Amino acid sequence: MTSTDIIDKPSSKPVQTLERVVIRFAGDSGDGVQTIGDQLGLSSAVAGNDIATLPDFPAEIRAPAGTVYGVSGFQLQFGADATLTAGDEPDVLVAFNPAALKRHLEDLPEGRVLIVDPENFSDRNLKLASYAENPLLDDSLKAWQLHSVPITKLTVETLKALDITGKAAKRCANFFALGLTYWIYSRPLEPTLRFLNDKFKNKPEVIAANTAALKAGYHYGETAEAFQCRYEVPAAENAEPGTYRSVNGNQALAMGLVTAANKANLELFFAGYPITPASDLLHNLASLRALGAKTFQAEDEIAAIGVAIGASYGGALGITASSGPGIALKGEFMGLANAVELPLIVVNVQRGGPSTGLPTKMEQSDLLQALHGRHGESPLPVVAASSPADAFEAGIEAARIAITWRTPVMLLCDGNIAFGTEPWKIPDPDTIPAIDANKQGPTENFRPYSRDDKLARPWAVPGTPGLEHRVGGIEREDGTGNISYDPDNHQYMTDLRAAKVAKVADSYAPLTIDGEQNGKLLVLTWGSPFGPVSTAVRRVHSAGASVGHVHLRNLWPLPNDLGEILGRFERVLVPENNTGQLSTLIRAKYLIDAKGFNQVRGLPFKVSDVEAAILAAVEEQA
Repeated sequence: MTSTDIIDKPSSKPVQTLERVVIRFAGDSGDGVQTIGDQLGLSSAVAGNDIATLPDFPAEIRAPAGTVYGVSGFQLQFGADATLTAGDEPDVLVAFNPAALKRHLEDLPEGRVLIVDPENFSDRNLKLASYAENPLLDDSLKAWQLHSVPITKLTVETLKALDITGKAAKRCANFFALGLTYWIYSRPLEPTLRFLNDKFKNKPEVIAANTAALKAGYHYGETAEAFQCRYEVPAAENAEPGTYRSVNGNQALAMGLVTAANKANLELFFAGYPITPASDLLHNLASLRALGAKTFQAEDEIAAIGVAIGASYGGALGITASSGPGIALKGEFMGLANAVELPLIVVNVQRGGPSTGLPTKMEQSDLLQALHGRHGESPLPVVAASSPADAFEAGIEAARIAITWRTPVMLLCDGNIAFGTEPWKIPDPDTIPAIDANKQGPTENFRPYSRDDKLARPWAVPGTPGLEHRVGGIEREDGTGNISYDPDNHQYMTDLRAAKVAKVADSYAPLTIDGEQNGKLLVLTWGSPFGPVSTAVRRVHSAGASVGHVHLRNLWPLPNDLGEILGRFERVLVPENNTGQLSTLIRAKYLIDAKGFNQVRGLPFKVSDVEAAILAAVEEQA
């Protein structure tokens, strides 16, 4: 009987139903952990489950193999209902080597499943991971459901029939582990088989090898006595009908920006410089050139934003992106875009700081930089995405504001959003409102700093008859745009630019409150904490706590109705992955005693930690 026969044949082992599962793969950076994590997410989405993922990889391009520093991890939660986080802790840990076990075992609760590959627990690898003894041979792992599966050995034996040996065979071990996981949790193989055929269509030997390894792993689960049952997570019943695909934040943001440019009938021009975790936005936009996206990799961060401003001056939607260090370098040019009042989107995919900090870890520590990180009085709107799929909508919102109000806009994401994945319902393009670019047509007696009802100046594209004018960073005279050092004019223009940005808030939809509409505690969030905080609020509210939750997409100007909502609650709690930036802003603007719940660990909040903070805040009021 072949492995294909086993796959097509109903399982002879009992099946148990679960509501949700959290799986974490961990191994060396070269073990293909991210690849199989992505494939498990794709397969789960195709099976109808809601998913959320948390990739975790080292900043080093190639840390020494076998060391804890080089461990790459990928955690995925899939469930039968709304899944907003990758899970607090894994139900299953698949550790490919001792270093992965050392790095992640403390996160695996006792009694849960641990799958390891004994072939990789050599004396050398044990030493590199600082194990004095082999943990598979003593009693140190007796608190867990340990499955010692010879993944590498079985993969090599499987591929002998294809005349694939040595390192080439061992590189397929990750797909053996994936196949075993698919059997345990009743995942379909077809999406991964399609992925292999598409990705390696010019390398049939690679397709054959990984397909054989995948099916061998699946076959092993059915035949091995160690696995007495398998599990099934039913498809989500509350999902909206429609066509879905799995996206990460950088992919969704790229599609959102291209959609916005299309809705405004503008060319999209992106200029960037590589920096983790923002680099993939350039890669994704480059792949969308058939949809009109034009991309340019500049020689440095400063050149990138300069080129983007030039594109906006020429009548395109100029976009640039970076992370905290690069955003600092772009500060002067953001001031120029503010002074000349041109549309510009500056994406900041935040990461751990300061300085180089934690390049591959998430943080929310650039909010105050986004608000105030320019010299002079230089306000600009700030928008933040809340999840990978939401990055699509956030991109459209940033473009709408930039184009309509002729202003640079800062769009905040973070590493958790950029690399995390979730299902995204592909919208009907006809339901997305058009954006009026409202470019100035030919005219006489043109005044480049005249204003419309939104206080936006005309968008005058060079070469348009009658629109000859000068722009630059030196202060301009109201209306004419002539250079002016007049003190009263500078006061007026400063106030005018601020008033224009403030008017953006008039276009926001009313805020919504999840949970209590008034009461003891309001939890206020922005960015990626939306998932864990929303989950925690719903749990404690269902248990009877008087708590509501408001999530902000627009961080400047703040929504007009926020002050009234804050006044309905006795206390305000602001969870952030920083040391208290939004809470500081809320305290200063609204003169209320907002309290922060803050963690700066390079990791998203755990739902359990947020629950504890909410309950503590509610009890403090009692």
